[in-house]
Amino acid sequence: MPDLSEYHQLAKDMSVDAIALVPGPNFTRAIGKAFMSHERPFVVVVPAEGAPAAIVPNLELGSWALVGFEGTVFDWRDQTGYDDAFAALAEHMPIRTLAVEGQVMRVFVSTAFTRALPDLRIVDGEREISGLRLIKTADDIAALQAAIDISERALHRVIADVRAGQTEKQIEQALIQALFSEGADSLSFPPIVTAGDNSARPHGKARADYKIKAGDALLFDFGARKYGFAADITRTFFVESASDEGRAIYDTVLSANRVGFEVCRPGVTAHDIDNAVTGVLEASPFADRIRTKTGHGLGRDVHEAPYIMRGNDQKILPGMVWTNEPGLYELDNFGVRIEDDVLVTGDGCRSLTHFPKELTIIGR
Repeated sequence: MPDLSEYHQLAKDMSVDAIALVPGPNFTRAIGKAFMSHERPFVVVVPAEGAPAAIVPNLELGSWALVGFEGTVFDWRDQTGYDDAFAALAEHMPIRTLAVEGQVMRVFVSTAFTRALPDLRIVDGEREISGLRLIKTADDIAALQAAIDISERALHRVIADVRAGQTEKQIEQALIQALFSEGADSLSFPPIVTAGDNSARPHGKARADYKIKAGDALLFDFGARKYGFAADITRTFFVESASDEGRAIYDTVLSANRVGFEVCRPGVTAHDIDNAVTGVLEASPFADRIRTKTGHGLGRDVHEAPYIMRGNDQKILPGMVWTNEPGLYELDNFGVRIEDDVLVTGDGCRSLTHFPKELTIIGR
């Protein structure tokens, strides 16, 4: 049976009548089971006072029964539509203010609420709702570590077989196969496997028509998902050899990555960390190659709070997990990124990633 007490309390703290959750990381955390987000509205409403309620597509009722939800359920069928279910919810729970996940709830779902409750005021509660999972539990951290360990084992397997002449797409497919072979439940996101000039695109796509060659930078940004938690790791290698420029860029990025660990401790802000890490890059001869902030939070979502960037004065607290991923990128040349997953501890931090970071030549 889901324990929704903290959502009841959050609604009180936010001075709203209720909180709505839709399928996604917060929904899964609250309910204890993942459901798909598709064209069918699926919502759990937790009021400040009283029992929760849910709008559930009829075809999901069998799976919903396994949740042990103790609240009123309003189901609906494709053949008749969902407006009657929202109207029934409105009669059952005549709320006037509703906090929603601003980055997750879709417009057609919020519109269904306002059709049923014309005077309803919807407020963006993304920060507060997602904030409940900012501090990871011991179980959360264990799940993250399992995902990271799987990812690192897969990467070791893949780079052992990389050779000049392979395409980015072939290497990407080998990585995906290795992730599942090592025990991934799913992928954190479609892997980024890019080489040469493509590695200068932070979110580049693997090419089927580019064969890697000696001297190329080869960048892997990927992660396994395990027990609902996502790993996010980046390592950049060089194929057969590295140029002097490649070595200088790599050493600069690695220095910035190390500074991220040095400055991270409870009480500093996300701004402080990014300022120190980006400061290393800015002080180098390669400042014009900076394209991104230092990192982001990590957990059930690949990107979540805290966002490690200048201007974000959110304090870093024990139990938070963030990605330390400085990079330098020059379009039409190459890019280098090194990314670790970092757990904030009581007196500092520790890396959950353990894959070697020293410059590594592969494929020879």
